[in-house]
Amino acid sequence: MTKQEVIISKDLRQDITDVIGRVAHDRLFVLTDTTTLRLCWPLVSSLPCLESAQMITIGDTDDNKTLDSLVHVWKGLQQGGATRHSLLVNLGGGMVTDLGGFAASTFKRGLAYVNIPTTLLSQVDASVGGKTGINFGGLKNEIGVFNQAASVILSSEFLRSLNQENLLSGYAEMLKHGLISDEESWAELLRFDLEELDYEQLGNLVAKSVAIKEAIVEQDPTEKGLRKALNLGHTAGHAIESLAMEEGRTILHGYAVAYGLICELYLSVVRCDFPKDRLRQTVQFIRQHYGCFDIDCKKYEHIYQLMTHDKKNMGDTINFTLLADIGDIRINQQATKEEIFEMLDFLREG
Repeated sequence: MTKQEVIISKDLRQDITDVIGRVAHDRLFVLTDTTTLRLCWPLVSSLPCLESAQMITIGDTDDNKTLDSLVHVWKGLQQGGATRHSLLVNLGGGMVTDLGGFAASTFKRGLAYVNIPTTLLSQVDASVGGKTGINFGGLKNEIGVFNQAASVILSSEFLRSLNQENLLSGYAEMLKHGLISDEESWAELLRFDLEELDYEQLGNLVAKSVAIKEAIVEQDPTEKGLRKALNLGHTAGHAIESLAMEEGRTILHGYAVAYGLICELYLSVVRCDFPKDRLRQTVQFIRQHYGCFDIDCKKYEHIYQLMTHDKKNMGDTINFTLLADIGDIRINQQATKEEIFEMLDFLREG
C-alpha cells in the first residue's frame, strides 16, 4: 500500500485546488452528509476546481454508516457516469470518510478518492491510515478494506463549527495516541484546556497526533502487528458502542473509546503492571470530561459476546492491546472472563 499524502493545511482553498489538479480524473464527485452539506460545503463550493462536481449526500450520524447508504453512494456514482478514472472527494466526519472510502475502493474495482475530514475525530483517526468500511449486523466497521486515500487535507477551519461533544469525541483518539507514544505527549494532552479552546494550539496537537498514527501505519499498513497499537481502548470501546447502538442510546465513537481506555488501562494494570498513578490520572481526566457510561451488570455477558466479534481476535480468543507503561505497547494480550467482568465493574464505579 502506497503512503498517502497528508496535508496540514494553512490555505484550505489553495490546497484543495492543488490536490484536485494533481489527481487525474474524468469526472468529479463530492460526498457529504446532511450536516456537512450545510456547514462545510459552503466554505469550498465556490472553488473553480469544484464547479463540475456532482454531489452525493447521505444522512448524518453513525446510524447511517450502513449498507443502504453505501448502495446510495454506488448508485450516485453509477448514475453520474463514474468510471475507474473518476475521483471522489469525501467531505465530512469519520462516517463519511470511512463509507466514502469503501464506496470508492469497490466501485468499478476501485477509483481514487480524497479525504477532507471536517471533525476532530476524522482528522486524527478515521481519514488517515487507509481503513474504510461500514457497520453491519449491529457491529462496528464489520465490512471494509484497507485502501489509502490519494490525499488527506486537514484544516482547523472546520473545527470551529464543532460542538463540545464532537470535539471531545476526537480528543479521545488523540489521548490514545499520547498513551501509545511517550510521556510528554500524554501529559501535554492532559494539560490542554478543553473549556477555553486555543485553536492554534489544538491544530499543533492534531499535527502531532496524526504524525504518531502515520509513523505506525507506515510500518504496518494492514495491521499485521505494530498497527494493533492503535486499537488501545477499542476492543472494549467497540463493544460498548455496539451495545449503546442496540439500546437506542447511540454514543459518539470517541466517547466509546474513552470508556474503552478506562477498561483497558485497568486490564493493563492487572496484566502488565501499568503504573497505577498514570491509570488514576487518565481515568480522572476521562471522567471529568466524558462522564460515565451507565451499564447494568446483567449486560456483562452480552458485552463479552460482542467482544468476541472484534476483528483483532484469533478464533475464540479475545485480543486486547494493553500497555506496560506510556509508550510501552503490548499487543495480542488476553484476559480471563473474570478479569473482563472486573474491568466492567471498574468502568461502572464512576
